[in-house]
Amino acid sequence: MRVVIQRVVTASVEVNGVAVANIGNGLLILVGIEDMDNDEDVEWITKKIIGLRIFDDKEDVPNLSINEISGEVLLVSQFTLHASTKKGNRPSYLKASKKEIALPIFNQLFEAVQNNCNNSVQKGIFGADMKVQLINDGPVTIIIDSKNKE
Repeated sequence: MRVVIQRVVTASVEVNGVAVANIGNGLLILVGIEDMDNDEDVEWITKKIIGLRIFDDKEDVPNLSINEISGEVLLVSQFTLHASTKKGNRPSYLKASKKEIALPIFNQLFEAVQNNCNNSVQKGIFGADMKVQLINDGPVTIIIDSKNKE
């Protein structure tokens, strides 16, 4: 599982011109799932999301987690995070899971984050053509891969 975590002032998702999710201060998390992902990946990524100390404390030092600031979380599925650009100029998405595998894992991650976060957790619509808007705070953007543990 690969996630791109962005610290945001605000983020939202629209599908067909309709707002489906909207958060204030917190994290926008883009989620890419591959066939080898399992419960361990969900648990490890969830702990990282909840524990990341990337919000500023009173001394403007990034020392606080999402729960310590009562921040919100927005999860958005994004199969293109597993794009391979090794050969040619057209990305290959063979490593990204198909919906039958990815959707249950995405929902499991959503529930795990929801169960461990003290504030609102929302999600986009899996597989939809989503329009994602955000104001990145910092900017702070962190990429985490559960297979590389980085």
